[in-house]
Amino acid sequence: MTKLHDMSGISRRGLLAGAAGIGLVGLSGLPLRAQETPRKGGTLKLGISGGSTTDDFDIRKLADWVPVNQAYMVMNGLVEIDSDNIAQPELFAAWEAEEGAAAWVFDIRQGVTFHNGKSLTADDVIYSLNLHRGESSSAARSILAPITDIEKLSDHQIRIMLESGNADLPYLLSDYHLLVVPEGFDDWSNPVGTGPFIPERVEPGVRGRFVRNENYWKPGCANVDAVEVVVINDVTARTNALMSGQVHAINAVDFKTVNLLGRNPKLEIVRSAGGQHFTFLMDCTKAPFTDVNARLAIKYAVDREQLLKTALAGFGQLGNDHPIPQTDRFYNSELEQRAYDPEKAQFHAKKAGFDPLAVTLSASDAAFSGAVDAAAVFRSAATGAGVDVTIKREPADGYWSDVWMQVPFCMSYWGGRPTADQMLSIAYESTSSYNDTRWSNERFDALLKEARALLDEEKRREIYWECQALIHEDGGAMIPMFGDYLDAVSKDVKGVKPHAMFNLMGARMAEKVWLDA
Repeated sequence: MTKLHDMSGISRRGLLAGAAGIGLVGLSGLPLRAQETPRKGGTLKLGISGGSTTDDFDIRKLADWVPVNQAYMVMNGLVEIDSDNIAQPELFAAWEAEEGAAAWVFDIRQGVTFHNGKSLTADDVIYSLNLHRGESSSAARSILAPITDIEKLSDHQIRIMLESGNADLPYLLSDYHLLVVPEGFDDWSNPVGTGPFIPERVEPGVRGRFVRNENYWKPGCANVDAVEVVVINDVTARTNALMSGQVHAINAVDFKTVNLLGRNPKLEIVRSAGGQHFTFLMDCTKAPFTDVNARLAIKYAVDREQLLKTALAGFGQLGNDHPIPQTDRFYNSELEQRAYDPEKAQFHAKKAGFDPLAVTLSASDAAFSGAVDAAAVFRSAATGAGVDVTIKREPADGYWSDVWMQVPFCMSYWGGRPTADQMLSIAYESTSSYNDTRWSNERFDALLKEARALLDEEKRREIYWECQALIHEDGGAMIPMFGDYLDAVSKDVKGVKPHAMFNLMGARMAEKVWLDA
């Protein structure tokens, strides 16, 4: 057995020099002062975008910021990705891999109880993992598909067997869908977990209140007495709520107003650069996007530089029609950056049989702050490239159930993932239920499977580079830009750190911070 992780210390990079290039800064660019010892008390109020009346706590279908943040308040994961992008034990206390990494043994943390008083055991972990396996419609199904068996070794130890080796398995098991509930649990409107807070009342798409779990097992966490979540999908209303003191923190700050917020002496801007990217999704099973030439016409018809400047105010990086960011060790640095090219757009549109290519783009700021403005910028550039874009503005409420993956062409976003395999598997493998372009490529699927079994980093890099090239050339996602995560937080909130994975400290702010007064 090869020991890969236990509770001993691990070498950690400096916060501002981390691999993801993240930082918590004021507009001066200076790092914030060191934090003090946590204190208990108070009610933390969060204004979060990304909520809908259709939300619940079903871990299989978590898809937006409000349900993900609230799920982490109530439930714990198996593995946590820390602010340095390193896999840390959570409900798994330690793990070991056999040679070749095709079988892993995981120790389950002892002394942890659910909100209903039940002690955490292997049966709960196995049940929770199996919710995403087999015929499940879970977004994490493709991540767990290589698992051939989960064996209970004792009440606090399991073995996971894979069809082939995967050195990234602990990282994959950090996926936010893989939260733990008691064995047999299925009441997703009344969740029971081991997390830092217990739901007191929740109105989907409106608000929620969560009170501290007095028996929470993590030291230094669950510091506030209660957390109140207010769903504020409108970015102006969200900003005003923070400025007026109605909430302590907001996610998804408008890129155009970040400088204004940064000048407020009572606030801090949290800027995290990572894998968050914004997408224009073309359903490869629906006309006209069944033809790769139609997809290429769209990809050449966007002015990425203008979008980055206008929609994100420069707070991000150019995208190249694949989801792997420059901060990932497997990023394909030699893939030529696709540029705005009206002639190539027209060429491919005509090759697909369209002159011009006319499309309807469903857009909503539910996809990301400024998405409707970004759609308008795209339409302007596309017009000059012989692509006729009609924008259909969609309501934020119900966007993820009624529009995303329902219409041929819409806007969306993806948060980053800690490994290239996880990002590529969940969003592009043909068998994934969250393959939101419904793209299917046998070569890509085979390469992805091959890479997982390799421990040779150089060979894996070659494969992942080809995977990125395949999506770039053939895939149904036009990815013009990666956007920094931008949160704004009151200086009354202490313990705040940036995180490369998601807004609001990897969606775990409620668990980790405390209030100064």
